[in-house]
Amino acid sequence: MTAIDLEHLRQWQGREETASDQIAPAKVAAMAATLDWENPPEPGDALPKPWHWLYFLPTARQSKIGRDGHPERGGFLPPVPLPRRMWASGNVEFLAPLRVGDAATRTSTVQRVAHKRGGTGDLVFVTVAHEIAVSGICVIREQQNLVYREDPDPQAPAPQPVAPPAAAEFGRAWTPDPVLLFRYSALTFNGHRIHYDRDYAMQEEGYAGLVVHGPLSATLLLDLVRAQCPQQQVGYYEYRAVRPLIDGAPFRVEGCRDAQGLKLWVVDHSGAVTMQASVAAERPA
Repeated sequence: MTAIDLEHLRQWQGREETASDQIAPAKVAAMAATLDWENPPEPGDALPKPWHWLYFLPTARQSKIGRDGHPERGGFLPPVPLPRRMWASGNVEFLAPLRVGDAATRTSTVQRVAHKRGGTGDLVFVTVAHEIAVSGICVIREQQNLVYREDPDPQAPAPQPVAPPAAAEFGRAWTPDPVLLFRYSALTFNGHRIHYDRDYAMQEEGYAGLVVHGPLSATLLLDLVRAQCPQQQVGYYEYRAVRPLIDGAPFRVEGCRDAQGLKLWVVDHSGAVTMQASVAAERPA
C-alpha cells in the first residue's frame, strides 16, 4: 500500500499557472482530418467544441518524462505517488466563441486535492479549474477532475457494466484503431503510453488493449451533436468516464433529447457504457 501524505499534497491547492497560445489553423485542419471532416474550419470561424483541448499543452523536456509517458510530477500538479492517472470527469461552460486564429490565454488553478479508499485501493482526486480569455474577456470556463490510482490487482473482480440511460435517438459508430489513437495523441502532445504502447498498456497498467483517450470520447460526443443536432445550443457540457474504452472493436456514440438539452453516452461493443455526458444551453442553476 502506498503512503498518501494528503497534507503535503494539499499544499498545491491554489497553485496557479498561465499559458498563452494561438488557435493555429494547421492544428484545426489536422483535427478535422482526424475526425474525417471534408471541410475544416477556416481562420475567423468559431473553433468547434471542445477543440480548445488541442491548445495550451504542457511541453515537458524528454528528460523530465515519467515511466508512463506523462511529465514527472511535482510541478503545477501535485506529486501524487500513485502510478496511474486519468481524466475522471469535467464540465465546460462555453461563454463566447473562441475563433480560429485567436491569440488566447489560459489561467489554470489547482482547486482541490482529495483522497479516498475505494474497492480498488487508494484514489487521489485533483480538481483543476481553467479560464480561457481572448483580449481579456473570458470565453471558456472549465473544471477538470483527474484521478490517480494504484496499479491493478489481477485478482480483483471486473466492474459491473452500466447500461445506457435511455433509448438512443441518434448515434454513430467509430472504430478505435491505433492510427486514430496515435493521431489524437500527437495532436494533444499526449505521451501517455496506454494510448499507443500495447505491451505497456496491458502488462504494466493491466488494460485489455490500447485505451481510447477520455478527451477523445468526450470530443466525439460533441461532434455527434454538431452533426445530428445542429440546432442544439451548447453552452454547458458535462462528462464523466465510467469505464475504460479499449481498441479493437467498434463503439458507438449515442444520445437522446431531454428536458434540459441532451443526454449523451459512449457504449462499447459489449453494450457497456464507457462515458456519460450531457449538453445544455447554459449551466444549470
